[in-house]
Amino acid sequence: MINKYFIYDILEYDQSIFNFALVFTNKDQMALKTEFATQGNFLFRYRSYFPIMLLPLAAWVIYLQRGDAIFESSSLLKLEYLAIIICTVGLIIRIITVGFTPANTSGRNTAQGQVADTVNTQGMYSLVRHPLYVGNFFMWLGIAVLTANFWFILSFIFAYWLYYERIMYAEEDFLTTKFGSRYTDWTAVTPAFIPRLGGWKGSDLTFSIKKVLKKEKNGLFAIFLLVWIFDIYVNYLKSGQFIVFTTHLFWLMALTGVTYFILKVIKKYTNILDEEGR
Repeated sequence: MINKYFIYDILEYDQSIFNFALVFTNKDQMALKTEFATQGNFLFRYRSYFPIMLLPLAAWVIYLQRGDAIFESSSLLKLEYLAIIICTVGLIIRIITVGFTPANTSGRNTAQGQVADTVNTQGMYSLVRHPLYVGNFFMWLGIAVLTANFWFILSFIFAYWLYYERIMYAEEDFLTTKFGSRYTDWTAVTPAFIPRLGGWKGSDLTFSIKKVLKKEKNGLFAIFLLVWIFDIYVNYLKSGQFIVFTTHLFWLMALTGVTYFILKVIKKYTNILDEEGR
């Protein structure tokens, strides 16, 4: 017959193992959270360089497909239009987001790390928690589409998600620490990346064209510049010569480029684009 105290000893032993496993699991989870946050903060500072890694890979894929029919003149033009449309969707998302936000909440800050004076819950933020990264996704998806390669586009989507997942985690960790339940209550009803279809809440602030010009001045220029470079590159692969065509694409690139440099000078040497609280 088994002594009842023996059974108690086994149960106590099992409980101690369970407690140890629980402590170990909690420590492991905390270690992972810390690691994710550390990686995210690092990637946040250098997130502007992620697209640079995309360009040489895209050029290589296009080189391998240089004889494909998709890069013939008529198809090439349609491909460029499609890329510009997709990129512009991303830019519009960024413009709507930035135009309705207060100062020190949404922007291109990198060197100073995470910055937030308040929690954005209105405008684009009422539909998705990271609208700027949704905008970035479409802007770079358009460039990936220029390869006309399904597997490259799919790989880009996967790489983008892995890269920005850490950044989003670090941002949310920072905001949760700073704002507590005020932030977590909003995250409970707002998706992280795929916008919900309803629930739009208008912003209490008016749309700031000055802030958009100040923060997003390079958007259109970058789109037309990259598509223009793509056009020259493809024509080089077909003809063996670098030929600069003064097409509508060239003039759009030139016009937005001049506009960008003018706005850059205005921002650096004047306060014309400054707006209190924005």
